[in-house]
Amino acid sequence: MSYGLNTYTKIKVKNNLTVTTIQTSLHWENIDANLSMLGQKMLGIKEKTDLIVLPEMFSTGFTMNAAMLAEQTKGKTVRWMAEMAGHMNAVITGSIVVEDQNRFYNRLIWMRPDGSFETYDKRHLFGLGKEDDTYSAGTQKLIVELNGWKICPMICYDLRFPVWARNLKDNPYDLYLIVANWPERRSLHWKTLLPARAVENQSYVVGLNRVGNDGNEIYHSGDSMVIAPDGTVLYQKSHDEDIHSLELSGETLEFVRRAFPFLKDQDGFEIQI
Repeated sequence: MSYGLNTYTKIKVKNNLTVTTIQTSLHWENIDANLSMLGQKMLGIKEKTDLIVLPEMFSTGFTMNAAMLAEQTKGKTVRWMAEMAGHMNAVITGSIVVEDQNRFYNRLIWMRPDGSFETYDKRHLFGLGKEDDTYSAGTQKLIVELNGWKICPMICYDLRFPVWARNLKDNPYDLYLIVANWPERRSLHWKTLLPARAVENQSYVVGLNRVGNDGNEIYHSGDSMVIAPDGTVLYQKSHDEDIHSLELSGETLEFVRRAFPFLKDQDGFEIQI
């Protein structure tokens, strides 16, 4: 992929966007229990929302037991997402374990209320947790549109790689979204990198993490955050389960980019896939 040095073109955002994050513990390697639990949580959302965000590997926890737990892209969990998205009249997103052409992927599903969906395969696999021994890496960024907003969803370890997340003229975005199973022992990095991505990309950032211990007794403190394009933290929650809806302001996004047109001065670069 090659990116030039042309002037960044500002996107017009017509509407505000309401995002609901579900910070939750997960049942270890138990798909049915997680779908039941998350379904109940979603049904309890009373306010109108445009987007519901679930954690990384929300149906299993961060498992390397892909051979036993992987589903097809149109399997049970994706069908459940379609049903819930239709019922809630909102996009639902989060990642699951998928088998595709005899390979395993940590695959984010972007499920629309009409049952159509897009996918993103995690690009940066967490070698410290031997994720790269089990899963194949993705090669394509995904930028989707919702209510006039361009949204770039990614998964956990991708957060550490700002070049991959860079907001670019050729295909810019307004919201950078990260779903995660990010351990509490490295929570300082999470809480530092999320605001950095907002400031350097002049976009909103939503980081949604799980809470509680996983099957390997690794504790997750949540620390889910919503950050404005100027770096202001609008929401943060640590340790506890929480369902939170927040309206993101298109006017604020426009103001920050108009007042501080930094993106036009970015360097060109090339990513080797």
